[in-house]
Amino acid sequence: MTPEHAIKRKLKIATTSLAGCFGCHMSFLDMDERLAVLLEQVELDRSPFTDIKHCGPCDIGLIEGGVCNAENVHVLREFRASCKILVAVGACAINGGVPAMRNYFDLQDCLQEAYLTGTGITNPQIPDDIELPLLLDKVYPVSEIVPIDYFLPGCPPSAEAFLQLLQPLLAGEKPVIATSQLHYD
Repeated sequence: MTPEHAIKRKLKIATTSLAGCFGCHMSFLDMDERLAVLLEQVELDRSPFTDIKHCGPCDIGLIEGGVCNAENVHVLREFRASCKILVAVGACAINGGVPAMRNYFDLQDCLQEAYLTGTGITNPQIPDDIELPLLLDKVYPVSEIVPIDYFLPGCPPSAEAFLQLLQPLLAGEKPVIATSQLHYD
């Protein structure tokens, strides 16, 4: 087979969300028709778009959200082990974002306010079901748990910023994102 007839392997991309709002995934979908062009070059592995629950070997992992519980730690470590390149996407992954606002308060005080003394509580009790993941003492940025290769800031980053990150990575190059694409609103 000649090189021009060789079939180019699609790169695998995985995505997941930890403690966040899913806004980064929604922004990813804002690529609209450009997403169809992207899917000619990539195959989606674990992602809410595919409903695959565990990450297989992947070329690029996009992770949004901070780390607030034991399950988040497990998912993040699995992602790091499975992805050649891991990208922290959005304010929550990079610095904890809105979920990290609880870091200014004692965790027990937060639980009491939410489940015992808050307005409108009809059945006051702090959940303790073994099915619930153990809360961490605070919300951590993903880089405090595993090494991260690239950071895509924003709340959320724009679809154009995703493209400016992914296109060079797919070509085996280092991404450079225009500052005009970075926003924090």
